[in-house]
Amino acid sequence: MIDAAGLRVMRAIAEEGSFTAAALALGYSQPAVSQMVKRLEQRTGTVLVEKVGRSVRLTEAGAVLARHASPVLAALDAAEEEVAAIAGLRSGRVRLMAFPSSSVTLVPRALAAVRADHPDLSVQFTEAEPPQSIAALRAGEVDLAVAFSYDGSEIARGEDLDGFVVHPLLEEEVRVALPRDHALTSKDIVAMTDLTEEDWIAGCARCRGHLLQIAHDAGFAPKVAFETEDYVAVQGFVAAGLGVALIPDLIRAATSNPDVVIRPLDPTSHRRIYAVTTEDLLKVPAVGATLAALTSSAGTATPG
Repeated sequence: MIDAAGLRVMRAIAEEGSFTAAALALGYSQPAVSQMVKRLEQRTGTVLVEKVGRSVRLTEAGAVLARHASPVLAALDAAEEEVAAIAGLRSGRVRLMAFPSSSVTLVPRALAAVRADHPDLSVQFTEAEPPQSIAALRAGEVDLAVAFSYDGSEIARGEDLDGFVVHPLLEEEVRVALPRDHALTSKDIVAMTDLTEEDWIAGCARCRGHLLQIAHDAGFAPKVAFETEDYVAVQGFVAAGLGVALIPDLIRAATSNPDVVIRPLDPTSHRRIYAVTTEDLLKVPAVGATLAALTSSAGTATPG
């Protein structure tokens, strides 16, 4: 195997014309240069340097190695510099996938902090609901996933999370959104049993599953009149009197509709938000910096 040190020696011999001069140029001892040449000749199976009086001359094979040394060593130096830049957060890329409602407040604040603290770090962002984001992480398509679960549900629907690092970001309450003229707006807390006859505006698949579960626990099957994953649209449907809906606190804090009244539920309902990555990726400085920014962003989100 030809190593970088051997290439540097061959290039120095070509440029300096002797073992002694090459050793001085490289900062090695003359015996060390001789040993490196002998080791390289053993690895290549041919003579690379021949003595001519008190000087040395590269053989044809030695000249080939010397000729290729510069571009190879330049590529290695560039690779070392690039890796050092990534390790030092002077560059790098993080592929982040998060569910849509987190991109209203939580994710933008985190990405703004990453840009401010590490302007040469690139974050590629895409949206997906869990468990799709967890599957993308497992497939190596992303480096970091922001996912959520409701009371009684799991992030990845029972998938094995071994090898994943699941970092809790925040817990938020899920409330009910009512049209402003709805009779239940007079209550400070709305019981799920008071909503048995309501039409519902449902959200994502996992959100619909949560609605079905808490309605089942309250003894009824909800009548889903409309479905949309856009929480602004959800509140628009509610404002128009087309139904009621579940609204997590992150959305309540970020968007509002003057014709919608939001009340706590009885029993209370919660959504938990996590950042998920792998044990190996967590060691990558850019991933760690992005996770730290998400954690900080979650700390400033104080729904309640």
